[in-house]
Amino acid sequence: MAEQTPEGALTVGFDIGGTNARAAVVDARGTIVDEIRTGTPHDADGLTRTIVGMVGELRGKYDIAAVGLAIAGFLDPDCEIVRFAPHLPWRDDQPVRRDLEAALGLPVRLEHDANSAAWGEYRYGAARDMETWVFFAVGTGIGATLMHRGEIYRGAFGTAPEFGHITVVPGGRVCSCGKQGCLERYASGTSLVDCAIDIATSGGYRKAPLYRAVVEKRASGHDIMAGARAGDELALAALDSFSTWLGRGLAMVADILDPAQIVLGGGVSDDADLYLADARAAMEANIVGAGYRPLPEILCAELGSRAGMIGVADLAREPH
Repeated sequence: MAEQTPEGALTVGFDIGGTNARAAVVDARGTIVDEIRTGTPHDADGLTRTIVGMVGELRGKYDIAAVGLAIAGFLDPDCEIVRFAPHLPWRDDQPVRRDLEAALGLPVRLEHDANSAAWGEYRYGAARDMETWVFFAVGTGIGATLMHRGEIYRGAFGTAPEFGHITVVPGGRVCSCGKQGCLERYASGTSLVDCAIDIATSGGYRKAPLYRAVVEKRASGHDIMAGARAGDELALAALDSFSTWLGRGLAMVADILDPAQIVLGGGVSDDADLYLADARAAMEANIVGAGYRPLPEILCAELGSRAGMIGVADLAREPH
């Protein structure tokens, strides 16, 4: 078992995505002191070498006490083993924590990326002092974390809660998980493009500025959001569909977990002013017992895309 790092120690938090790996030196106040990034290798040995190299670069400038990694994938309940990470080369119960501790000579903490971001918001952001709440991350996909009285709920096998891959449209859009009709195919950043394509190919909004880029599949989720902000009618129609599905998803969160607050994070939360009121209305319309029960407060995260690095760097300070 790792010893607790000294109070006030600097730690490193990693956010490892399928394309880029980011590492931040974080102090005990949750402030990022330094940050570096590089491309993510596609083999396990290469990824380990990259992590060791990045930590070595930062240790050349700072006294680093521990390292944390926020990982988009399935971990065991003890956060020792990566069972499967769809965009990373770690899988088949690889003992990543043990291997990295041996390679780095430092305490290492692994954590799910949504849990890491939730912890960051709990310690330093929008969720300070909250008791029973859910972090709902909407970006490329959907991730979620339930926290109760300062503890992350993991479930029996370390994968709870999984809302992004609940089937909401049987036989619907194909999802990267191998299923069809998952919530994140209708209420994520990438789903905005699918919504726009469905609307445009059905013959709607041919005069909209984004129409050609959408039907030629050149538009991104960022393009759709920017178009909606500029008043593009096709983009606004896609955003309306997204808002409705997001509200239905939030209603499921409220019905299943009954949190007092839901903190909306992920990249799509940056544009929450465009859709949050409609999503909240859809949640209120779809929740069980609407009009007869308290509703969760919906808030936006404060730490942005660095929440995961800040959170897992803080978790790395704790004994494991």
